[in-house]
Amino acid sequence: MSGSIGDAAADLRRIARDAGDASGYFPALYARVTGRLADAIARSEFADGPGMDRFASTFASYYLRAATGGVVRPRCWQACWDVAGAPGLLIVQHLLLGINAHVNHDLALAVVDVADERGQLAPIRADFDAVNDVLAQTYEDVLGDLDRVSRWVSEAATVGGGRAFNFSLRHARRQAWGAAERLHPLDRSGRQAYGVELDRLVSVLAYLVSRPPVPLRPLAWLARRLEERDPGAVVDALLGER
Repeated sequence: MSGSIGDAAADLRRIARDAGDASGYFPALYARVTGRLADAIARSEFADGPGMDRFASTFASYYLRAATGGVVRPRCWQACWDVAGAPGLLIVQHLLLGINAHVNHDLALAVVDVADERGQLAPIRADFDAVNDVLAQTYEDVLGDLDRVSRWVSEAATVGGGRAFNFSLRHARRQAWGAAERLHPLDRSGRQAYGVELDRLVSVLAYLVSRPPVPLRPLAWLARRLEERDPGAVVDALLGER
């Protein structure tokens, strides 16, 4: 696991650069979020900077281990790599697959890991909620850069797609906190069983993300024609370097 959130951001950038396909999109986006968090910690914007660093780096470690083979890859994460070379998926679908696995699966597990270290769950809530503000700020910047490589995104945001995405992410994070509350009191075997079921449910969501309903598929096809096809160019845009 990376030692700090700054280290995690560097690891994420490296993974994104080295990917060569759509599996680099999520770590590029995530590197931008973790970079913002590292900067905010350095500016003492959180009441407990070291605690926030520990929470954020623990969370990031779940993706990093899945990406580098540090663990048997959960099914919800494997779903991302399974379609990384699929030419018909939208850039946003690849991003949503990563967000789905990391927020709906990993976040609750990371919260419980940190709660075990601190001895209780409640004190982590402030760090957990503070990340929402960083996500909202990063989202605005990413949306502008994403429109350069996915030229339908700004139109979708104009008609409410951006607000819907932001709401969905906040809702997913609330659900993850609820999952952590259910998971934390369980014993080892109970936690393992809960984790298996959580992975199964999140894998179902991944299936739905990668296979939109039939009536939406013509729209997805049209949108894909308005997107950049070079994975390296997309990674540059998501990193804010294009």
